[in-house]
Amino acid sequence: MKIIIIGCGEVGKTLAEQLNSKDNTITVIDTRSEVISDLTSRLDVMGIVGNGATLSVQEEAGVRHADLLIAVTESDELNLLCCAIAKKSLRCKTIARVRNPEYSSESAFLKEELGLEMLINPEFAAAETIVRILRFPSALKIDTFAHGRVELLKFRLPEDSILAGMSVKDAAIKLKCDLLFCTVERGDDVYIAKGDFVFAGKDIISLIASPKNAAEFFKKIGYKTRSVKDLMIAGGDNMTHYLCGMLKKDGVSVTVIEEDLALCEDLSIQYPSVKVLEGAPTDKSLLLEAGIESMDAVVALTDSDEENILLCLFAKSAGHGKAIAKINRIEFDEVISHLDLDSTVYPKHITAEIIARYVRTTQNSRGSNMEKLYHVIKDQVEAAEFVVQESSDITDVPLLALKLKPDVLIGAIIHDEEVIIPRGNDMIRPGDRVIVVSKLMALHDLTDVLR
Repeated sequence: MKIIIIGCGEVGKTLAEQLNSKDNTITVIDTRSEVISDLTSRLDVMGIVGNGATLSVQEEAGVRHADLLIAVTESDELNLLCCAIAKKSLRCKTIARVRNPEYSSESAFLKEELGLEMLINPEFAAAETIVRILRFPSALKIDTFAHGRVELLKFRLPEDSILAGMSVKDAAIKLKCDLLFCTVERGDDVYIAKGDFVFAGKDIISLIASPKNAAEFFKKIGYKTRSVKDLMIAGGDNMTHYLCGMLKKDGVSVTVIEEDLALCEDLSIQYPSVKVLEGAPTDKSLLLEAGIESMDAVVALTDSDEENILLCLFAKSAGHGKAIAKINRIEFDEVISHLDLDSTVYPKHITAEIIARYVRTTQNSRGSNMEKLYHVIKDQVEAAEFVVQESSDITDVPLLALKLKPDVLIGAIIHDEEVIIPRGNDMIRPGDRVIVVSKLMALHDLTDVLR
């Protein structure tokens, strides 16, 4: 694909890195020459210094022959204008990042009128991620496949867990749960969870299961499975608005702490059932007075990463609830991953992943369509959902007889609405949905898993 990326902030840079492959030709546009110079020196991409909202710059970038233009500048209006200009080329598809809730509420109209393929709101997407975690607080992260019938969950193993010291094979036999262990992160090392792998305390484990079987598994190992009922949110920005709206129907008791009086009043008017307290989210006495010790979960959504991290660490020391931190800067994610935080949410990462997923899933395939793609472990392991369109070398053959590449797992098969955690004699058939977990970072067709 020929792809143009306008705006080389953190999202634009991440997109350029993720989409940079032999299958794509990338051109990046930004007004800052030093940013363009950095990207073109590090990656095999072309760079143009200029205003991407002008026809002359877009034509210099080859918009008339491009397949996709992605506008991710800091300005919503500029992103929409870039896409409107690009549509004049007729052929080029467009994606715009839009953060203003007023625009997001009219997303259907904007997509129709401007012919957008996608209009993505980072804060809204991050709020959806947080809600999934709050509904299953045992997990660090949850991704869904097959319209919610299959979940990929990531969780941290306590040192005193009954799984510690148990092999993957023994765990499957003793716990009698229909699921598949996928990956294990131990320090800086990453493993595909094969049968003889032995779990240890503090491992971060990912597994695939139906929601029912996942809940049964966590009960058996003594994990909390009840969804959050009492929630404290530190900060009252757009993401807080989205969360309050999403959680309203779940019957969650929400307390918000925000120091901007206007934001407090706005939240109180829009969500009468939400308890809104005016004050600094870092005021320790206010946090204690608001009941942080008894909350099922605390979500830190201030504009400061440092404050969000400290708030979550304090919440874990003061109470027993789930602690979730929003992180804006992505360059220190490896350092933050070693902190004792329950979950971290990166709106910019989520935005880049959703757009990269769209690109990968729309590229031509041979006999199957990729419908979903998630990074299980950044830049190392991914999970993809394929819909099998026709017979091929991988269909109608027992999995035991397939010669799969190393570090590939067939995680689940969805056949006629039935979720199958596959065993050796199971077969993939045309029409099935198949979930694949792999260390290979360039799967485009299901047959790519074969040697």
